[in-house]
Amino acid sequence: MKRFLILIAAALCIHARAADRPNILWIVTEDNAWNWLGCYGNKDAVTPQLDALAKESLRYTHAYSNAPVCAVARSTILNGAYAVTQGTQHMRSRHPIPEIYKPYVSYFRELGYYCTNNSKTDYNFEGNDKKLWNACSGKATYKNRPDGKPFLAVFNLGVSHESSLFPKVVAANRRKGIIPETTRMAPGEIMLPPYLPDLPEIRSDIAIYQDVITAMDAQVGKALDDLKQAGLADDTIVFYYGDHGGIIPRGKRYLEDTGVRVPLLVRIPEKWRTLAPALAGATVDEVVSFVDFAPTLLSLAGLEKPPQMQGRAFLGEKRAAPPADNIAFLYADRFDEIYGMRRGITDGRWKYIRCFTPHLPAAPYSYYQFEQPGWAAWRKAWEDGKLKSPYNAIWETPQPVERLFDTSADPMEVANLAADPAHAERLEAMRARLKSKMIDAADTGIVPEPMFATLAPDRPIASYVATRKADFPELVSLAFLASSGNKENLPELISKFSSEDPLTRYWAAQGCLILGKSAAPATDGLIALLDDPQAAVRVAAAHALAVMENPRGKAALLAELEKSGSEYDQQTVTNALTRIGAIDEIPDSWVKRTRRDKNAGAYLKRLAERLAKERK
Repeated sequence: MKRFLILIAAALCIHARAADRPNILWIVTEDNAWNWLGCYGNKDAVTPQLDALAKESLRYTHAYSNAPVCAVARSTILNGAYAVTQGTQHMRSRHPIPEIYKPYVSYFRELGYYCTNNSKTDYNFEGNDKKLWNACSGKATYKNRPDGKPFLAVFNLGVSHESSLFPKVVAANRRKGIIPETTRMAPGEIMLPPYLPDLPEIRSDIAIYQDVITAMDAQVGKALDDLKQAGLADDTIVFYYGDHGGIIPRGKRYLEDTGVRVPLLVRIPEKWRTLAPALAGATVDEVVSFVDFAPTLLSLAGLEKPPQMQGRAFLGEKRAAPPADNIAFLYADRFDEIYGMRRGITDGRWKYIRCFTPHLPAAPYSYYQFEQPGWAAWRKAWEDGKLKSPYNAIWETPQPVERLFDTSADPMEVANLAADPAHAERLEAMRARLKSKMIDAADTGIVPEPMFATLAPDRPIASYVATRKADFPELVSLAFLASSGNKENLPELISKFSSEDPLTRYWAAQGCLILGKSAAPATDGLIALLDDPQAAVRVAAAHALAVMENPRGKAALLAELEKSGSEYDQQTVTNALTRIGAIDEIPDSWVKRTRRDKNAGAYLKRLAERLAKERK
């Protein structure tokens, strides 16, 4: 009886604490950067609902998705930790993460909140996403909560997803009346951003997307009206944000602001005004990013930030003022079936991006995007030799290792200042800041994905990286050196071929690959690495040899297809074969086997299906 009374008392205590907390409603829209909305200065936008919400909200002008793609961004939001720290930076991976990470929703459920998600999950790490919530489906809503319970509710609106420009989806949306039969804006009236070529398909896509944004705005308005009609608007803090940038070319998947800078509006009712740092309708210029969202949610509920969370609370009782060196840390790795590694930082004005794979073009980062007419037309114009500089640069190699932008003077980031002597000091400082950030964050991107399972077969890759704390700065420095493309570093790279550490051997081989034919003196060492125990090292060495036109390179890559490796081993091989123009030499036997293999992985299957279709 005594134990029963204690449980009742504890339940009443939780209920009392929760009753003193605000409800929280998150409205998330897909693939729209900040600059698509009227309240962010887009004069062509028709977004009356969001414009009205902005007048009642804090409007953040420098909010960033740490990653320019959804699943990676969500893993950052959910656990309040950088995806690269957790090992969740590769798109739609399900690698395990350390047990220290606890989703924000778990804290809210412990406080007595009714937590719903409607309905996107895809959190990018091992586990059952739906079980985190009280309700998680297309029908989940705060309206079903028990009487008296506060709620935390997420609504993910997908109408603005990049697929909304796929012709079949456009036709369906027009049949359903979601967008008009004829675009509100004539394609010829569109003001093209300066980084895109003037192609009819791109103009048409932008005109259609203007209508999609208006449809999205109406859906946001519906969610806000539902809250008001339920009599809950005065008790609920509302967040509206985009999950990352997009959707026209060089948006989603890119670290330019068009890919990572998002709209963020936060409406805090008068009842909870003390939780806000400014009055309703104010503009907030401080830099915030998705890693800050979980600590901020906990702060709004009166909770301290737990030690594993890396962001800061920018609202609520536990708000922390931005530090003097406040930056957003940005990252991009494997998107779908295509590998690549990029990192960036921004202080809201100055942006530094480093490409650790400059031997790869900046497009494509996914084949999925080519269902958009604009993307497909841009690629075809490049293939046909019809593009003039600078519109061909995104398709070609080598890519710049470093980019430096003044986003105040150059908001579309077209003028790379990295080679400008006037900015040499700033470039050096930002390079050092990025390196320091990667070390502090224990960036697991230093480990190629095919090595995750081999270096950490019974634990998360983040746990393995933690064991390398002493030499991790040296590994990050090696990655910077290897990616620099400076042939004066070749002797140092060659000297590391014999290292006992597979990561050191990998980055040494990768550095030779980036140098291309300039790495010819490394030929013998690279041939020796074709027998390395690690597939990622073998493939990097083989790819480097193939680029040097050594026949052993391509032969070694094709031989790798027949080895029993993981899907990530195989993806690395097919990436290399694509880059050397040998994708058509993948044997039919591999295509057939991969199409039948239930464990092959979705992206490998997609490649196999594409090859099979092309070979008919």
